[in-house]
Amino acid sequence: MEQWDAYDKNFNKIKNRILIRGEQIPEGFFHLVCEILVKHKDGTYLLMQRDFNKDHYGGMWEASAGGSALSGESPMECALRELKEETGITALELVEVGRVVNEHNHSLYVDYLCRTDCSKNSVTLQSGETVDYQWVTGEELNNMGEKLATTRMWKFIKI
Repeated sequence: MEQWDAYDKNFNKIKNRILIRGEQIPEGFFHLVCEILVKHKDGTYLLMQRDFNKDHYGGMWEASAGGSALSGESPMECALRELKEETGITALELVEVGRVVNEHNHSLYVDYLCRTDCSKNSVTLQSGETVDYQWVTGEELNNMGEKLATTRMWKFIKI
């Protein structure tokens, strides 16, 4: 059972309140999600293809790694963990670039940019989460449109 800390919409943790993944989040409460856009030192961006069996956006490409913060995790700790789990990349430089409140799904997004010089062939896939990856130029990324699951963090990054 995955547990999340509860937050208000101003990114303040609500003391002594835990949310459970899969259970309805009460009105006025939010859970924290971190997303990481990975940019290689050569200027290309990492895309991860979501597992085809995922309920949301299965099979689509994502220009980020990420997921929900576990209870007790800070946004940075969540981002570092999710990046490592979903890509195998250990961040050398992780910079927060923006925050988004999604009231519809009771989510607070903290978005990061990871700059890396990792070997492009060293990306690993997470079983049940990702099935493929590719490195693309900023122009290719901009032209992907409907093939991408989300473009939420693009407003924070100049591609």
